[in-house]
Amino acid sequence: MTELQMGLIGLGAAAVAGVFGYNKWQEFRQRKIAEAVMKPQHEDVLLAKGGRAEQELPVAQPVARSEPEIRNEAPEQPEARVEPMFIDPTPTEPSDDMLQAATVEPMPEPPVIEAPAAVAAKPPMPIAGESAAAADADLEVEAGDVPAELLDPRLEYIVAMELVEPVSSIQILHSQRSALQRLNKPVLWVGFNEKSREWQRLSPDSELEVRRLRVGLQLVNRLGPVSEGDMVVFGNAMQALADELMAVADMPSSRVLDQAAEIDRFCAAVDLEIGLNLVSRGAAFPGTKIRALSEAAGMVLGVDGLFTRYDDAGRAQFSLQNFENTPFSADALRSMSTHGLTFLLDVPRVDHGERVFMQMGEVAKRFADTLQGALVDDNRQPLSDSQLDHIRREFIGKPQATMAGFGLAAGSPQALRLFS
Repeated sequence: MTELQMGLIGLGAAAVAGVFGYNKWQEFRQRKIAEAVMKPQHEDVLLAKGGRAEQELPVAQPVARSEPEIRNEAPEQPEARVEPMFIDPTPTEPSDDMLQAATVEPMPEPPVIEAPAAVAAKPPMPIAGESAAAADADLEVEAGDVPAELLDPRLEYIVAMELVEPVSSIQILHSQRSALQRLNKPVLWVGFNEKSREWQRLSPDSELEVRRLRVGLQLVNRLGPVSEGDMVVFGNAMQALADELMAVADMPSSRVLDQAAEIDRFCAAVDLEIGLNLVSRGAAFPGTKIRALSEAAGMVLGVDGLFTRYDDAGRAQFSLQNFENTPFSADALRSMSTHGLTFLLDVPRVDHGERVFMQMGEVAKRFADTLQGALVDDNRQPLSDSQLDHIRREFIGKPQATMAGFGLAAGSPQALRLFS
């Protein structure tokens, strides 16, 4: 080892020893200062013999008080705050100020009074000039489930949205209209009315403000089940709508396509339309007589070219169409004639189908007697009363009983959507 290396080692050891010694000296110095500060400079006036202090007391005694302070940097010890105490410089007895300074006790905290449960649950009273309805406006209203006649989870894929602020139904319906128009299945919009406290269908002409929204994609209609492509388009549109409304879209994950296929198979088994044909025996049926008989039976001519009879709820019961290709119209009936008519009953869409079928049969017989025609089946064979009764039981009563067993009554709002 060279002399240079030895010298460097020595210098390093000396530096370490110097630093250690300096630290020890600083520690000793700070301890002495602290002892000097903390050492009492006078005798306690309350404990002094004869009630007098041997040394002159200072006018003011510092009292340390900790005040919390919020800072961004690391906290430091707060400086002592001097509280003045005025003391008699030559007391013969401890002064009142001294006794108060020595015997001050902390103020007791006020007791916490908890409101009874019945009072705490009571809603706030309305202020002057404010109605009770306005006072309850801020209270959360329990919405409950959407009625099945509006949206049925068996028949629709339902997306739920909860909005932060109310949005008009017009804005909601127009938001994703261009994207949803590409779908092959209907889209149903339902919102919660905060005033009436009920779910209702949204329409373009309504002015409902909505915070709770439900959107359903119908899974099946008479065109068949929903496709995978429709599901993708609908899902993307709902996510875009949620982003626009600053809402969270709850889109349930389920076997939607399998569910749609099962419903479609059920529909195929009960989707029947019963027709009674009335054909002429010679002369054609004049249009003016057809119109008169139809209106006398309570049927109304529609834009679809059919005479239709409705029940009190506005649901179609049965209809009458031209056996030939020309549809009925008010102008055409003045001069037209036809050699055949067909009475139609849509089985899954008619409530109390057996009873309605009997009524339709009576109307058809009245037409036959007046127009001198004959009631025949699809093979142009005459229909007897026993055959009509067989049709009523087998092709109307049984399918509608099957629908009722599935929990889907014929003529119900769900059936009208499904068989459309």
